Amino acid sequence: MAGMSKHKILDQAKDFFSQEDYKAALEKFAEVLRNFPNSKEAYNGVILSEMALSGEMGAEALFDYYEILKEESDEEADVMMSEILQNMDGTVEKLSEVFAQPLRERLEYEDGILYSDFQKILDGGADFKETFENIMFSTRVIITDRDDFLDFLDKLIENGFAEMALTYLENALSIYPSDKLLQKLLKKLAKGKGKKS
Repeated sequence: MAGMSKHKILDQAKDFFSQEDYKAALEKFAEVLRNFPNSKEAYNGVILSEMALSGEMGAEALFDYYEILKEESDEEADVMMSEILQNMDGTVEKLSEVFAQPLRERLEYEDGILYSDFQKILDGGADFKETFENIMFSTRVIITDRDDFLDFLDKLIENGFAEMALTYLENALSIYPSDKLLQKLLKKLAKGKGKKS
């Protein structure tokens, strides 16, 4: 690996994926992952390549979406794609079990607070609105679990962050259009906005 950089191999892997050579893409992503086990991009690439190889229809679309997200922020794109992939079943679930612990450990050292830690602060009697506003200006909340995401949205709505909740919700619904709980939250948000006007 010393002769070739991680980024060069990732670029090769992405080129192979774009050319629909999923086997070669998988091999390159896996090579990076072996040498850099905490690389979320390589981890996500392995899963997307596996999905494409097994004929899952959404793999190419997810890969394209991932590349668009990365134009805005590499780190956020990696975390968001990991969340999406971990919420899918089959091979992805098995792979996410294998890599879940290193990912969680890595997240704890990144610029953010895990939602579980944020929840502990609230459980200790802190006010959601005040705590969230303080966090917003200094760091960000990292959510790695669907139930936590739904709980977070619910709290945003209840505490007057309706516009922010709507943005999160619209993004989530574009990925999970048939999620009943997300649709229910959208209705709750629409009702709340109706009351104010």
